[in-house]
Amino acid sequence: MIVPAASIRILWVLGLLGPLFPIGEVLGAQSATLTVDENFRAQQNGLLLGQLRAGLSVEVLAATDDWLQFDLEGWVWTESLQEIDRGRFGLVVSVEGGENIRGAPAGEVLGRLDEGTVLEALETVPGWARVRRRGWLWRGSVVMFGSAPSDDLSERSSLSVPSLRGNDDEWVLGGVAQAPILSAPNGDTLAVSASGESLRVLAREGNWARVRLEGWVWLPQNTDRGVEVSVRTDVTLEALVGAPEDYRGEVLRWDLQFISLERAEEIRTDFYASEPFLLTRMGDGDQGFVYVAIPPERLLEAQGLSPLERIRVVGRVRTGASRLTGSPILELLSLDRVP
Repeated sequence: MIVPAASIRILWVLGLLGPLFPIGEVLGAQSATLTVDENFRAQQNGLLLGQLRAGLSVEVLAATDDWLQFDLEGWVWTESLQEIDRGRFGLVVSVEGGENIRGAPAGEVLGRLDEGTVLEALETVPGWARVRRRGWLWRGSVVMFGSAPSDDLSERSSLSVPSLRGNDDEWVLGGVAQAPILSAPNGDTLAVSASGESLRVLAREGNWARVRLEGWVWLPQNTDRGVEVSVRTDVTLEALVGAPEDYRGEVLRWDLQFISLERAEEIRTDFYASEPFLLTRMGDGDQGFVYVAIPPERLLEAQGLSPLERIRVVGRVRTGASRLTGSPILELLSLDRVP
């Protein structure tokens, strides 16, 4: 429960109420996704409010060269909060060691707020309070995305990715030894590059570049079937949704029915802003929906699909239960039409 202010000591600092640095440029309709766990601060390089988890997407309010300002919203267990009267701030995290902030009551953890962090109270339900706090993130720990596309159906029928290059001959040299190559801007590490290694650039998104690195691995003929052992064909939709954390990062092969090609709205926080994805369903449609995130170089292939067409998808599990709908999201690795 939320207890009166006099019952326990409040850790509160006057500096929380006002910025110590200039706000910087004001951005319109831009979002950012954390690529690593990062500190959440009251001001640029200021008082620490907590730490947020990689994968969290936020709407950017303002930015400097090194920092981004945004509003963090989520749910906190009321037993860990205390009522206060500090202008717009009506709650403070009062439990020693801080408390988690979640995407929904008892839902996925977005991060952890430090003891003494003051919050705006937006609404309450039994046992939980929805709160908001404006703060700053280190800009180097996020990938930035631009405005979402129009909702006009005529525009949605011809999706495009602005980050795709027009030049087929762009190559770069890796400048950092052991630099990780990720499956996505906040994805799993697939490999590390050597300093000076030549990388072909396929697409760009903000400060991220999608690259192709070609090479050789030792794979004798009598072990070529070993490539397939990591592709799971025994995982059911029910099992994945029922234990989503158990399958994160697993590669699955499923036969699905294509419904439509969509772009992620801001509310779909498990996707990057405006990320294209396939809306599909399992079986004959009575087993639930599956979302398949599309990488930029596969978008034209996805645009050629027809509604209700059967497809065979190999994809990596991004999440077994998305925050908005509870349906799984796969990251596309291969796509074949099923006769």
